[in-house]
Amino acid sequence: MNGYSLLEHTLQNILHSINPLEEDWSKRFQLIHELRAVVESIEILRGATVEPFGSFVSNLFTRWGDLDISIELPNGSHISAAGKKYKLSLLRDVLKALKAEGGCRKLQFITNARVPILKFQGNYNISCDISINNLSGQMKSKILYWINMIDGRFRDMVLLVKEWAKAHNINDSKTGTLNSYSLSLLVVFHFQTCVPAILPPLKEIYPGSMVDDLTGVRASAEKFIEETCAMNINRLMSNKSRAINRSSLSELFISFIAKFCDISSRASAQGISPFTGQWEDIESNMRWLPKTYTIFVEDPFEQPLNSARGVSTKQLTRIEEAFRSTHFMLCSSNQKENEIISTLVKPHVSKFVARTSGNQNNYTRNGLPPQLKAQRVIKPPLQAHHQRQAQRAIHPPLRAQHQSQAQRPINPPLQAHQLQDKRMNRNQNSTVQGPTQAIRVQTQTVWRPKSDR
Repeated sequence: MNGYSLLEHTLQNILHSINPLEEDWSKRFQLIHELRAVVESIEILRGATVEPFGSFVSNLFTRWGDLDISIELPNGSHISAAGKKYKLSLLRDVLKALKAEGGCRKLQFITNARVPILKFQGNYNISCDISINNLSGQMKSKILYWINMIDGRFRDMVLLVKEWAKAHNINDSKTGTLNSYSLSLLVVFHFQTCVPAILPPLKEIYPGSMVDDLTGVRASAEKFIEETCAMNINRLMSNKSRAINRSSLSELFISFIAKFCDISSRASAQGISPFTGQWEDIESNMRWLPKTYTIFVEDPFEQPLNSARGVSTKQLTRIEEAFRSTHFMLCSSNQKENEIISTLVKPHVSKFVARTSGNQNNYTRNGLPPQLKAQRVIKPPLQAHHQRQAQRAIHPPLRAQHQSQAQRPINPPLQAHQLQDKRMNRNQNSTVQGPTQAIRVQTQTVWRPKSDR
């Protein structure tokens, strides 16, 4: 087995071990229901909704992933605005309610962050971060979910990169290293700058600053963003002249590591812009001046915000060393699987790799458990059919009445469309195969906003 084959084999085994199982989804749904009950017990938060976002909604979480929750305050049909002091006051009330409820551990109230957060470890050993009115976080999660629909290798790479970063202790903004969001953006940037490109500059998906457009009536603002993204992604995926990148996961992973081996020295002069899909000279980019950060990874949905603003100079040197040492190991001529595993994942994960490599009964290629996959109309798994990605379409996520979200059941994150079980049963042309195979359903037309129909 040559180097690339061994690495490909190992990466696939790691993915098998870290992908969420059916029970991991169920635990998070249950925790959300429990948090809703806590919030409803707080008088000042009556009418507020509890809405997940982050990696759970973007489907970029592993079995051990955190759960991000936003408590959205009632404000009729309009997007609610609340000052930082008021958010801190509300989170203190939530903290008291959680203590009274019991069962929560490692409670931590982070008050000095740009977005105040209440952290705790709830039932099922799931770490949870609660914020107030984080609609922007919800929309960013949705767009990352849609990006995965362009090419499923994106999800695999994000999961692998995050596990690798944890193994090297460079995935913790509190210690001056990279947060998970900035790591996801580095993968986006890599997919934009590989040859041929897998992803376009994100300005071609949403041309403005998405956060600035989250004003006014919430349903209208969300609809505008969703329809803009859907229209542009449909246009991209239907472009049959677009060059297709057929690189394997191992090739993409090695080239990702190689791309940032000089990140410490390069960051002094250039920033990373997923919005434009290229390195940007800091001195000529007026949006980023004056330069006050060690490394600049622009948030493409909230420009010119730096998603890596917490990285320190000392830790950037460590980050570069992690890239360099990993690249050296992956390119060595005498690789061994156990050495690759120990380089890419933490010890508590490595013990699962061998255990799950031969057992995929609860694993699905896109990370969804079987019964959740059955509720979504999807084409054959994106990861297995890169050649046909131009024929796929993105559908708008299911939108519900925000006023009734506290009462409605939790649906799988960002379903591509509405599809009830009864309809599935009536559909004679749909066949659900084994959990590691595709779900085939009647082909649907490319979704378009009303203005284009």
